[in-house]
Amino acid sequence: MSVFGHRLSAMRQWPDDRVAFGGDYNPEQWPREVWADDVRLMGEAGVSFVTLGVFSWSWLEPTKGEYEFGWLDDVMDLMHRHGIAVDLATATATPPPWLSAAYPEILPVDREGRTLWPGSRQAWCPSSPLYRDFALALTDRMATRYHDHPALAMWHVSNEYACHNLPCYCDTCAAAFRRWLERRYGDLDTLNEAWGTAFWSQRYTAWDDVLPPRLTTTFGNPTHVLDYSRFGSDTLLDFFLAEKEVIRRHSAAVPVTTNFMTMSQFRLLDYHDWAPHQDVVSTDHYVVDALEHPRAELSFHGDLTRGLAGGAPWMLMEHSTSAVNWQPVNPAKRPGDTLLDSLTHVARGADTLGFFQWRQSRSGSEKFHSALVPHAGEDSDRFREVCALGAVAGRLGELVGSRVEADVALLWDHEAQWAVAGPCMPSSALDYPTAAHTVHRLLRDRGVTCDVVHPDADLGGYRVVVVPTLYLVSDAAAAAVAAAAEAGAQVLVTYFSGISDPDDHVRLGGYPGAFRDLLGVRVEEFFPLRVGEQVALDDGGGGGGPGGSGGHGTVWSEDARTHGADVVHAYADGPLAGRPAVTRRTVGDGGAAWYLGTLPDDATLGRLLERVLGDAGVRPAAEVPAGVEVVRRRSAEGAWLFVLNHTDDDATLAVAGHDLVAGTDVGPTTTVAARTAAVIREA
Repeated sequence: MSVFGHRLSAMRQWPDDRVAFGGDYNPEQWPREVWADDVRLMGEAGVSFVTLGVFSWSWLEPTKGEYEFGWLDDVMDLMHRHGIAVDLATATATPPPWLSAAYPEILPVDREGRTLWPGSRQAWCPSSPLYRDFALALTDRMATRYHDHPALAMWHVSNEYACHNLPCYCDTCAAAFRRWLERRYGDLDTLNEAWGTAFWSQRYTAWDDVLPPRLTTTFGNPTHVLDYSRFGSDTLLDFFLAEKEVIRRHSAAVPVTTNFMTMSQFRLLDYHDWAPHQDVVSTDHYVVDALEHPRAELSFHGDLTRGLAGGAPWMLMEHSTSAVNWQPVNPAKRPGDTLLDSLTHVARGADTLGFFQWRQSRSGSEKFHSALVPHAGEDSDRFREVCALGAVAGRLGELVGSRVEADVALLWDHEAQWAVAGPCMPSSALDYPTAAHTVHRLLRDRGVTCDVVHPDADLGGYRVVVVPTLYLVSDAAAAAVAAAAEAGAQVLVTYFSGISDPDDHVRLGGYPGAFRDLLGVRVEEFFPLRVGEQVALDDGGGGGGPGGSGGHGTVWSEDARTHGADVVHAYADGPLAGRPAVTRRTVGDGGAAWYLGTLPDDATLGRLLERVLGDAGVRPAAEVPAGVEVVRRRSAEGAWLFVLNHTDDDATLAVAGHDLVAGTDVGPTTTVAARTAAVIREA
């Protein structure tokens, strides 16, 4: 049963007899005679849903109060006749030119006080009540007209919130920020205490004196900056909820979502706050080729999205068949990567595969962004690969609704990420995702799947809990981590964790603050490493380490003392030679608390993780060669092993069952060709 099934009655069912397959469809970009060709090709490709109307405001309301819905009526009817479900957008992501021209006060303002003008997209202030009024009026018109259309299967509110217009520093936002602060703190004394305004003569005595953290003479107040990030996320969430409420008045049975952006470079919204308000969690993800490990990042953010969904299946609303248009260099995907990338998302819990967009644009800023139908048309290898993927999606219907197996939890907190990025940190080279992505990638290399979850999540069912760079942490979350260790879990905490409370006040008495007692480690001083700098580690012989070369650490080091913990690795050179770098403390009923005071090289950290996994009794989903990713999804009806071969060599593993990709029985061993995938219903 699909995650959507119980929500729909009279309306079109979201496709749940297959992995839903489709993407953004923008027919207003094309003459009507192209539409018939579109639906013909959609049939060939196996498209089962489209998203309509994302950037259509100027076509739906070409002048103030004058609406033209006829063309959208025709497209909705066309989709219905061809059995294609519609994810209908409210079209409020970007205002039409007439709105910006008539009401320039809706435009956003950057940190230096410059107005950001129309001519692109998302040129609106998140706090503007005027913009909200116009957007809600359009949403009401859309919901009134289409709430009972037989093609409608989902509502799609706005699009990629905060991709371009957050943070805004205009006077409207300043006033809204003050109201937000009054609700959060109640009075100025409490705000002054939280912000530490005794420093640098920053004490506030009137609410009207509080401004956004605009460009100033030097470093801003870190808690002021942190609160502005919280305010921005909350403001847009409130806007989403206002549109959702309008939809619900007309369309109570149809699920509502908006597309997140769970990607490394997008850090502006706290999706843990947003996720509970989605009827189904959806996200956009694009491969960033500039990253050192782009496909590992893809897997991480699939696990993060699944964590936001509480372990339930989720929607991949957008990704690309090949190149994007917004990187300095936009390489095409290699043959087979459209299929391989898509099935990686399904392996990590996606039950919907959406793309931007259906037909590649002839003009505009995204004309060189790839699509399901490329500029070369249907007679192209890319479209043939799209059709092959559509056929595979059709064969995967039996696993829709199943869940991913994971014995490891990795904690991820957007507020901690904001705080680490704040002013005056010990090292500007310290990037919040580094430790999390590194540990996740090395576990992925070993066939071990992680749930990436918020620190407030229930950790009771996990054998291993990873706490990477959790700089800002609440007392309750720190206690939950300690309780997991006491209950028998292996807990691995990395450098620069537990340092501050939620007001970004340092926890005194020695680092790592909130985790000091759990780890049996007290750090007196940080020794951050410069970019490219390394510190040698001993072989661990004196501390019961995993043996072999001690390798080296990067990014970070610190002057630590142990209090009841064993030293696994010590620093072998530099000013901290002989001091502990990696430690382990036995905790509770078979649990342990490990601490990384540095980021070891891959080989050293990999051996350490193997020891942690061994102590926890965690085994890989399957034994596979390096570079082959394996994930298992399971339901009451069965189990499906995803084998994703990212290498240039064929891979053989011991597994028997039926490969849904190839449509053949396999076993007792199966070989997965280079740069392709298998999805095996296990015998």
